[in-house]
Amino acid sequence: MFDFPENDSISPALRALLELFATDLADVKFPDVDTAVLGEAAAQVREKAEAVARAQAALDAARQVLNESQESLLQKGQRALAYAKVFAEDDAELGAKLEAIHLPRPTRKAVRADGQPTAVEPVGMAPGSEENAPRRRGRPPKVRPVAGATLFNENGNNPESLVGAQDDASSGLPS
Repeated sequence: MFDFPENDSISPALRALLELFATDLADVKFPDVDTAVLGEAAAQVREKAEAVARAQAALDAARQVLNESQESLLQKGQRALAYAKVFAEDDAELGAKLEAIHLPRPTRKAVRADGQPTAVEPVGMAPGSEENAPRRRGRPPKVRPVAGATLFNENGNNPESLVGAQDDASSGLPS
């Protein structure tokens, strides 16, 4: 009487009880509970589970569309930011504001076995966070001397006094 699909939303214990009421207890009727009542309740559970599966599929499709829209917006935003940086080359204040904006990198697409593309990294990261900032590459920049600074201090550290101090220290003999 009851057929159970593989992905049934009814627990194995309840399935065993339903099967027992379908076979050994088919003729037994308790108040408000018999084979027909249990069968109807099981059918309602399966209908609700199918509705949940359809809603989940619709949600997954909506999430995919949302991710594609976010990816499109991100690509357009990156282009807009690049154009704005070029436009703001002569405006230091606007350039500083644009440099403070760090958009995440676009996601790379991987292909699942069923041929559908899937995102490798999420698009919706928090704006302005450290993980969104592009990683600095290469050596750190050289420290440039400050204009007007001299190589030696004003306190009398000149090359001659430094050489004399080094000779005293290297001899190791007390004076």
